[in-house]
Amino acid sequence: MNISLTGRQLDLTDAIKAHMTTSIETLSKFNMDIISVNVVASTQTKKGKEHSVVEFVINLAHKNSVIIKQNDGDLYAAIDLATSRAQKALRRMHDKEIGHQKVGLNELKAEMIDIKESTLDSEDEIVPVELDLYKPREVEDVLNDLKASDKTFEIFIDHEGKTRVLYKRNDEKFGLY
Repeated sequence: MNISLTGRQLDLTDAIKAHMTTSIETLSKFNMDIISVNVVASTQTKKGKEHSVVEFVINLAHKNSVIIKQNDGDLYAAIDLATSRAQKALRRMHDKEIGHQKVGLNELKAEMIDIKESTLDSEDEIVPVELDLYKPREVEDVLNDLKASDKTFEIFIDHEGKTRVLYKRNDEKFGLY
């Protein structure tokens, strides 16, 4: 990792350079193939007040560059804030890279074979059962059953072979389709 420290309208002392390099070295823990880090520290005067500006340009291999610009009254505080923002950005990129791993075609095929084998082993046996639904019933019998139960409707076949529905209405009466 190449580190470039630059001071604009500002002399970088050895203490400032040491603080910047130790802050930049903390970025290597994310294993993001950092090619170079350019740090530009400057001072600006706005409305009669001086404040420090620190700009990090982090060049990554096979990815977009990360650019962070931080303003603060104190140069050391600006460096620390810019470093924490850079760590947050690299952590997000690292988590996205780790969390979104691509699954290869061979692994998908192997999973499909496992699923097919498990479904073949556990085939269900279908047993035909004659339901009461298919036996013809009288409307009065179904009405008595519906009154006795807490169901809201009953489906049945009448003696003419028609499928009918007897249901409870909101006004406590019964309807028949």
